[in-house]
Order: sequence, then structure tokens, then C-alpha cells
Amino acid sequence: MSGFVGALSEAWAELRHHKLRVLLSLIGIAVSVAAIAAVLALGDYMRQNLTEQSDRFGGREATIAISAYRTDGGAPDWAALDAAVQSAADRFGLEHVTRRADQLMTPAIVQTPKYARQVTTRLADPDYALIHRTTLLAGRWFSAEDLTWLAPPVVISQSMWEGLGSPSLATAPTLELLGPLAGTYRIVGVTPAEYVGDQQKLLTMPTDVYLDRAETLTQNDALNWEIWVDNGAVDAIGPELAAQLRAAAGSNVEVSVNRADWASRPENQQQAAMFELITGLVAGLVLLLGGLGLVNIQLVAMRQRIREIGVRRSFGATGGRIFTAVLLENVVATAVAGLAGIVLAIIVMKVLFAMDVLPTVQDNPPFPMRAALVAMLAAVAIGAVAGFLPALAAVRAKVIDALRF
Repeated sequence: MSGFVGALSEAWAELRHHKLRVLLSLIGIAVSVAAIAAVLALGDYMRQNLTEQSDRFGGREATIAISAYRTDGGAPDWAALDAAVQSAADRFGLEHVTRRADQLMTPAIVQTPKYARQVTTRLADPDYALIHRTTLLAGRWFSAEDLTWLAPPVVISQSMWEGLGSPSLATAPTLELLGPLAGTYRIVGVTPAEYVGDQQKLLTMPTDVYLDRAETLTQNDALNWEIWVDNGAVDAIGPELAAQLRAAAGSNVEVSVNRADWASRPENQQQAAMFELITGLVAGLVLLLGGLGLVNIQLVAMRQRIREIGVRRSFGATGGRIFTAVLLENVVATAVAGLAGIVLAIIVMKVLFAMDVLPTVQDNPPFPMRAALVAMLAAVAIGAVAGFLPALAAVRAKVIDALRF
């Protein structure tokens, strides 16, 4: 152990003595290591971004989607099914449940100073925003306490908000609806456009408010339920939940219980893994090229240090000690370069976040420890590989020839 520590100390002394040469030879290594660490960190970030995008459509991991329809063509007893879903959720201790209905046959009719027009109406519950990671351009999502207001809460799309003159939500703006849903509603939130040029006029209101105003869903409407379940329990809860709901629905109602979240689609995980693999291979190739440059520089340096090696051998230094010392010089140097590269990668990621170059995510992942470990291991490995040939050349040098050099 003392021999290894001595060789390590000697390697560090040599690096300090030849610091300019070492600095020039390790710039490429540091940049390559920074690229590897940044690629792994960026891969985690892009995976989180893909996860959150998918969560907005299918729900978080793991979301169970429940739908029902009558086999004889009629409308199911939505109230009975809703009671069965809520009862099952309470039995399993599931806290986050939302009803959902899109493209209603009785949409809201919005009255504006210039016209009255139908807008796409969506039903949801307070937990919908949590399950789907709903982001808002302004304001907030409605809560259970809001349902007691005389002017019920609604969330509208950005295009609809701009059509109303983009009123400040701090002033508690209201919206007048006509038809079966007639009344005054308070705008509490605005959802951003899903893509550039999105002009969809979408109004989201609490399910209970709609059922109170419209009294019932039509035969062509479809009410769905979504339940956020712990990922470790979804495989056990799913089949039992489906059996209970089918028993409660009756013989003429077909109940479908399926997972709707991102984790149930392996192709999305494969996409993120492929991105990380390709970018990681590119960074690894850059690191390999940097290692080849380090080998060339160290071989030339060995030619200049041949007299020094001869003197060591003449004073009794064994071949193994010479080999270890030269090898450790490269390992220590690349380890220092690896540390500098990791610091550089962290700085680059922080700059990208500060400049808003990367897409915004709700749960910004920290710089991954695995990125730092993989980058450091890669740096040490390339140092060992790059130091092998120079160390072998130093061992093979004859003492008498080295002293004559």
C-alpha cells in the first residue's frame, strides 16, 4: 500500500513539474469528459421532459383509465357508475381520482360583446391537474373549495383568453354562458397553446358544475374516470378494480379498465434511451480521439524524459515501479481533467437553464450522480489506456542507453 501511495505522490509531483505540457495534453480530455457528463445529464432532462409531456395526455405513472358503454346502444347509468368508481377508490385507499369528458354534445355557448359562439367544453375534477401535470399560462386550476362559489370556476385556453382581451386574472374576470349552462362563471386559469398557431377555444369546467346545470349527459356523451395509482400496486389493483366495476355495472354495460400513462408505452422509453445512446457514443468517440492525442504526446514526452528514467533505473528503481509511476501520471492527470470536465458540464447545464434554451419542466432533475461517476470512470479508463504504451516504452528503455541519451 505504501508503494502505491509513493507512486501516486511521485506521479503528482511529475504532473506539477510538467504542468504546461499536461495542461495542453488534457484540454481535449476535459472537454470530452464534460461532453459525456452533459450528455447523460441532458438525457435525464429530456427523459423528464418526455415524461411530463406524456403525463399531460395520458396521466402520471401509473394512471388507470376507466370507460364504459352499453352493449344495447343506450346510455349507461353514469351516476351509478360514478358511485361505484368512488366506492372502489375509497376501498383501495386511492386519493387522486378525476372524471373526464371531452367533446360534449351540449357545449358551452360563450357570450362576448360581439357575438355568441359555441366552444369546445371539457369536464374535469380538481385532481385532473395533478394527474396530468397541467401547466397554466396564467392563474391556477380550480379546487374543491371553488365549487361552492355562486360564480363557478372555469379554466380556458390561451386562444379563448386572448379573444376575450386577455383580462388580468387578478381582477377576477367572469364569463357569461348561454343555453343549458347559462350563468356567470369566474375565470381562474388559462392553459397555454399546445402548439404554435393553436386556435382552439377550450373551456374546462368542474364535472359537478356541469351536471348541476345541464342535469345529465346525453346518450352520445362519454364520461371517463382516471385514477392515479402507486406504480408498485397497479398490477395488483387493476384486475381487482376491473372485476368490481364490471360487477357493479351490470350485464348490459361493458367496462374497460386500462393503463393510460407513459410508463405503459415502452416505445417512449426506448426513444429516450436511443437518444442517450447515440449522443453518448458521439461523446465517447470524442473522448477516444482525445485519448489517442494523449498517447502521442506522452510517447514524445517519454523520449524527452529517457535520461530521467535511466537515472532512476541506475539508482535501483525496478521496472514495475517505473511502469506504475508513468501509468499513474496519466491516470492522475486524466482524473483531474475528468473533475474539471464535470465542473464544466455542471456550469454548461446551469447556463442553458438560465438562458431558457431547454424546454421547461415542472420537476427539474438535479445533475445526475451517475453522469459524474460515468464521466470520471471514463476519464480514469482513458488515462490508463493512454498511459499503457508510454509506460511500456519507459520500462523497455535500457539503462546504459538512457544514460547516454
